Amino acid sequence: MGPQIRAIAAAALLAGAALPASAQEIGVAVSNFDDNFLTLLREAMTENAAQHEGMSLQFEDAQRDVGRQLSQVENFAATGVQGIIIAPVDSDSTVPMTVSAENAGIPVVYVNNRPVNLDQLPPNQVFVGSDETEAGTLEGQEVCRLLKEAGKTEATAVILLGDLSNQATRLRTQAVREVFEKADCLFIKITDEQTATWQRTQAADLMTNWLTAGVKPDAVIANNDEMAIGAYQALEAAGVPLDQVIVAGVDATPDALQAIADGKLDVTVLQSAPGQAKGAIDAIAALAKGEPVDRENYVPFELVTKDNYKDYLPK
Repeated sequence: MGPQIRAIAAAALLAGAALPASAQEIGVAVSNFDDNFLTLLREAMTENAAQHEGMSLQFEDAQRDVGRQLSQVENFAATGVQGIIIAPVDSDSTVPMTVSAENAGIPVVYVNNRPVNLDQLPPNQVFVGSDETEAGTLEGQEVCRLLKEAGKTEATAVILLGDLSNQATRLRTQAVREVFEKADCLFIKITDEQTATWQRTQAADLMTNWLTAGVKPDAVIANNDEMAIGAYQALEAAGVPLDQVIVAGVDATPDALQAIADGKLDVTVLQSAPGQAKGAIDAIAALAKGEPVDRENYVPFELVTKDNYKDYLPK
């Protein structure tokens, strides 16, 4: 190779090195690809990323493993992505991920599951999600209203919990309890609450166990739609008429909306995957440019019932 050719080659290498690796690439660490809502979130993020010129998303599945997700975030930081979006496995596991990204100078958007260290996040790390207390309040209030509408003066309820380490589980459940502690809803007694870890099959098994043990609630309140669907499937399988039990969920997934249409699910609460996705993509795009973004960005929940579910069907 002659001197001139070597000089050209060297210049080309230097020019390539001057460009940040994957300058438009955003790493996305998702807690669980099998989760129905998070699937909708991923799809909506992909659609929104297409509106930002040159942006591409690299998704990683943590498979509900805290250690795996931390490794994914550390790998993103090491490869020099332009930004990182994290849907955390566990609210309490976010501190080392925050530190890893901060040390690399890479902006972060936590989405859907609020990080435990939200108040201490550095300026280039923010949260996009929904107020989980609002979801539980709306769900509990509608269950109370429906039980009163059915003429109940005494009623029992069970609660299907999501992951116990997940902040959404704690906040949604506490909000339901607080609704039932108010004067208008004191006639409702929560007889049991157990985790089904957001899963339809586990919820069906738990509901079956309750029924076998003689627990026959007037209302089944689930922290998400997947568990609500599993619950009513178990009730059907046991021959319990669904018009005798109020079943409620959260997320307003397509399966849940169909269940309302079929008269099997009574109420859900929209957690907007498109809204959270757009917020997360817009926020990471702004942070990557060094632009300021509010630390907390909330997408409102909306009550969905048999009276308005058609408004939420896919267009």
